[in-house]
Amino acid sequence: MPWALPLRWSPWGRLGVKTLVTAGVFVTIVWNLRFFLNPSKGSGEDFKHREPLVILVWEWPSKQVPNVSRDVCHELYSITGCQLTTERQLLHQAHVVVFPHSRLQPGQGKLPKERLPGQNWVWVSLESPSNTRALAAWNQTFNWVMTYRQDSDIFIPYGKLVPNQSATVNIPAKTNLVSWVISNYHRTQKRAEVYKNLSRYLHVNIYGKANNKPLCKDCLLPTISKSKFYLAFENSIHRDYITEKLWRNSLLAGTVPVVLGPPRANYEQFVPADSFIHVNDFSSLEELATFLKTMNSSRYQQFFAWQKKFSVKLYSDWRERICAICTAYPHLPPGHLYPDLQSWFNS
Repeated sequence: MPWALPLRWSPWGRLGVKTLVTAGVFVTIVWNLRFFLNPSKGSGEDFKHREPLVILVWEWPSKQVPNVSRDVCHELYSITGCQLTTERQLLHQAHVVVFPHSRLQPGQGKLPKERLPGQNWVWVSLESPSNTRALAAWNQTFNWVMTYRQDSDIFIPYGKLVPNQSATVNIPAKTNLVSWVISNYHRTQKRAEVYKNLSRYLHVNIYGKANNKPLCKDCLLPTISKSKFYLAFENSIHRDYITEKLWRNSLLAGTVPVVLGPPRANYEQFVPADSFIHVNDFSSLEELATFLKTMNSSRYQQFFAWQKKFSVKLYSDWRERICAICTAYPHLPPGHLYPDLQSWFNS
């Protein structure tokens, strides 16, 4: 073929081959060096997406331990890349280890003997400081806290209002004025004192173990819903400590909560100002009783205006709460330790 170039003229000759090999080695070194010098991009990012975040629950918060062997965070809550486990033999694979305070024993005998580099431990509690003991034993132990407090690393409220475009006002039929469900009644509690004085001016329908009238799970809301008002009295008064007494027993049941807890301004961070009545709104309990007994229908209906825009979401499944760690994980401070857990929780 007369148009073919002689081999000695070819750019792929001996000199060209050496040049290409050298260039190829250089490109390979630069490519690998890029990942070494900048591990947050490329393969490191791909690894984070491929590998699930393993969360070991050292001991399940409730007595009944659910099956978490499946991908429950994805199946139930559409949270991907999140693996829950209660198998302690997976400690060395866990990125996060969760310790419910209700399951912790005084001293550190039942904690893991070592914390792996980069592994974070989470202290979990839904109880108030008044009902939480032996916190001083856990100083310099936990990286993150997971509580009902808004300033927690992982915030887990008892409930919240969620926007609902198709919401409508639904006020159940009423047959009595005020009700209260109480299981643990102690005369030294503030709520016991308030109830005792309030009951001098109006009748309160009392249910629960404390009055030998326990309500079954399916009977609770239908019974409470027949009352115009519900005494959403917390067992202790602390910032952000707003429990199911407001969310489930009052708002979800379709009654107006009369709250005893943190100041009104704190409640208003969670629910509209016109959706509840605060005990402290009145100069005396006699004045509160009069307000409840004399309220007309028009004024009463105004307390349900929130239903036009919102619905109540309850947080009652520990799986959902723990799966929330995966959502918060990218934004949590690594390596942080709480030097004085008791001081933080009591603040």
